[in-house]
Amino acid sequence: MRIVLVGPPGAGKGTQAVRLAEKLKIPHISTGDLFRANISQQTELGKLAKSYMDAGNLVPDEVTIAMAKDRMEQPDATGGFLLDGFPRNVSQAEALDELLKNEGIKLDAVLDLEVSEDEVVKRIAGRRICRNDSSHVFHVTYTPPKVEGVCDVCGGELYQRDDDSEDTVRTRLEVYHTQTEPIIDYYKSQGLVRTISSLGPVEEVTRRALDALGQNEDDKK
Repeated sequence: MRIVLVGPPGAGKGTQAVRLAEKLKIPHISTGDLFRANISQQTELGKLAKSYMDAGNLVPDEVTIAMAKDRMEQPDATGGFLLDGFPRNVSQAEALDELLKNEGIKLDAVLDLEVSEDEVVKRIAGRRICRNDSSHVFHVTYTPPKVEGVCDVCGGELYQRDDDSEDTVRTRLEVYHTQTEPIIDYYKSQGLVRTISSLGPVEEVTRRALDALGQNEDDKK
């Protein structure tokens, strides 16, 4: 299957992308991973992207598109892929359509993870990270530490990242609504969008996603 995963920040795209890719036996292709890989390997595209980033500028669409094209042409993606973070706007969606058309293939579905703004703010603004180890993550409501402000694992101080503040989260949501959300209507016109709720246990959301994609979870284990 060839799938695009969309949804606002805090919808759980990263978690679901990994789970769905594993169950569907297709590679998870995320924009973040593409940038990190190209920059660390010092590819021409990575050097170009880094030059923009070092200057404090956004990486142009054509560079992101070129990275995605290169990744989708790798052998492990010939049977399908799950795109996470790309396309990020309608221009990128149009470019993706053109890329796939040139290869004689097309998307099977666009999976839209739906969640309210209030829930997004609650999820992200409630996160607390350990200063000693950023992999130790807690949540004031869902997974609170035994002692407020103290990491259960190592005893380190828990803090809220600057980009997890409510004001920053709402700004990120506004960017999503302005730039990325329009691709949902773009793909709806092609009959590709499958919208599911991202509320509830992770396993339940994965089951909904597989059902929406017409996949039987038992067959994918």
